Amino acid sequence: MDRSSVPFDIKERTFLFGVRIVKLVNVLPRSIAGIEIGRQVIRSGTSIGANVEEADGAESKKDFIHKMSIARKEVRETRYWLRIIQTSLLDNAEVAGLIQESDQLVRILSKIIANAKKSLNQ
Repeated sequence: MDRSSVPFDIKERTFLFGVRIVKLVNVLPRSIAGIEIGRQVIRSGTSIGANVEEADGAESKKDFIHKMSIARKEVRETRYWLRIIQTSLLDNAEVAGLIQESDQLVRILSKIIANAKKSLNQ
């Protein structure tokens, strides 16, 4: 995905990330490792967008920060599983792209959380 095609909206971006994770899991080897790691990465990789959606409907600023923090935690976990996949199961451009996108999502979510905390403290 080139930079011009990356959506700015965090909800859309995390949704598309989840879709890419689902597609990746569908091409992992059907070995014990592929199946088990696939289960892990699909849980964490698709929950990112779900938590961002929940944050959008948060009941308070603190609730928003909490849900975005969970989303960031899930991105970090997903990045871990993607690195395992890249090193042991499937090393291709899509896995590398997902790792790069997970790095960017961590930074974006960290900035959103920091800005929300700053506005909470003002």
